[in-house]
Order: sequence, then structure tokens, then C-alpha cells
Amino acid sequence: MSRVLVPFAKGVEEIEFVAVVDILRRAGVEVCAASLDGAAVTGRSGITIEPDAALPDVMSDAWDMVVLPGGLPNAHLLRDDAGVKQVVDRLRAERKSIAAICAAPTALAAYGMTANMRVTSYPACREEMQSLQPSSVYMDDIVVEDDFLITSRGAGTAVEFALRLVARLCGEQKSTEIRQSIVA
Repeated sequence: MSRVLVPFAKGVEEIEFVAVVDILRRAGVEVCAASLDGAAVTGRSGITIEPDAALPDVMSDAWDMVVLPGGLPNAHLLRDDAGVKQVVDRLRAERKSIAAICAAPTALAAYGMTANMRVTSYPACREEMQSLQPSSVYMDDIVVEDDFLITSRGAGTAVEFALRLVARLCGEQKSTEIRQSIVA
């Protein structure tokens, strides 16, 4: 069974977070939603989300993928957290998948992860993405996959993003099954 870590913090975009966690779990993926300190988190729309764990308690575990949801200040809090950076760096070194949506790809750009890669993000983050990593190739596609990296645009693309994550981890057939079951 594939294992995915989804770190999150204050201001997380709830749709992006829930779509990813829900759709991956429907596919049989083990997902750990980890807040930075283990406490409940209030998202951008005022919805409180209970974590499965505190990031420091699970960051050294074996993961097949890490997914950074967007929303502010969540994306900046993830970017500035040493634990998140450590997990992302380790998974990159292990050639595991790294995914981010909305404003969160800016964290990956700040880490140097998007150099010479095709990427996307929330449209208002385009200039920041290009400033942080001028060698990255910015695209306006809903979901952009380049080697180990998967990025997406925002709340409206969250379901398609999550389905691409399922395809990456479980194959296209499982992604199609989930797509049909949720009438996407």
C-alpha cells in the first residue's frame, strides 16, 4: 500500500486538502494528514481540521509521496518549516513523488525543487514562481507532471489533481475507477 504525507497549517485551502485526502483514501492509499504541531488547524474558510499526527512525529517515516496543499498563510508556513523542507528534500533524494497545489508550489520553488522543471500554480503566484526559479517552465495547464514533480492550479482543479496523484501511485485504471465513482 502506498503511503502519502500531507502536511498542513493555518489557512490551508480546505477544498484542496480534503479533495486530496479523500480521493487518495478512496483509492486505498494510506494518508497521514500532519499539522505542524499536532494541533487542530483552522483553514482559510474557517473550517477546523483535526490532524492524524504532528509532523515531527511522522516526518522520518517512509513515504511514497508528499503533497502540499495551498492556501495562505499555509503555503508560507509550510515553506518556512524546516521539517517540511527536510521531508521534501529526503523524498526528492529517494526519487519519490512530490506534489503541490495553488500557492504551495512556491515552497517547492523556494527549495530549488522546480529548477528546469515544468510547473504550474495559482495564477497570482506565477511571478513569484518565476522569480524564485527562473529556469522553471511555467505552464497554465490544470495539472503539470514533470518527472517526480506534480503541480496544480487551485481549489477548482483539486479533484483532477487528486486523481492524477492516484494515477501516479495506483495506476490509470484505479484513477478511472475513482473518477467514475465520484462522477467527475
